[in-house]
Amino acid sequence: QLQAFGGGLVQAGDSLRLSCAASGRALSPYSMGWFRQAPGKEREIVAIISWTGDSTYYADSVKSRFTISRDDAKNMVFLQMNSLKPEDTAVYYCAIDRQPCRTGATRPYEYDYWGQGTQVTVSS
Repeated sequence: QLQAFGGGLVQAGDSLRLSCAASGRALSPYSMGWFRQAPGKEREIVAIISWTGDSTYYADSVKSRFTISRDDAKNMVFLQMNSLKPEDTAVYYCAIDRQPCRTGATRPYEYDYWGQGTQVTVSS
């Protein structure tokens, strides 16, 4: 199971660091992703980090503001979010690639989601 935590209520321009901890399985050698879903909207990709840790992908809306990282020794994935905007408000989920040792999967259906996610609310 994956458990995302670290969300909260912040003001525009603030920062948050989300963490995702895995239990019962290893995150290696799987690419990992952060996705988000706002009320009334479809789940969308935020960021992906490859199973090797040396390749990342970001949605255009968060590029240069968010940074994804992983620590396989701790079986955790992180999302550093800076310069938060009200449009970043959503429930954030961490997810694991359905296939091991794959790089380049960016569609939500290519990932498995577990856990309830963590709410991020950014006020203007």
